[in-house]
Amino acid sequence: MKISYDPSVDALYIRFVEGPVECAVIRLNDRVAVNIGPEEQVVGLEVLDASETLAGIAEGKVRLENLVPA
Repeated sequence: MKISYDPSVDALYIRFVEGPVECAVIRLNDRVAVNIGPEEQVVGLEVLDASETLAGIAEGKVRLENLVPA
């Protein structure tokens, strides 16, 4: 899993699958989309306007629980 944040566009992306995968996009609302791959596998999650949606993300205040940063 890889979590990335691009402050220049204020977007967060969580990728669950490595490598290139052809995806369909399901928009949950104006800010959140889920990328779905073959066999309905969740490939990634995109959050636009992330600093408004996720408190502390722009400042890098992310707390990992039961995870070790790679």
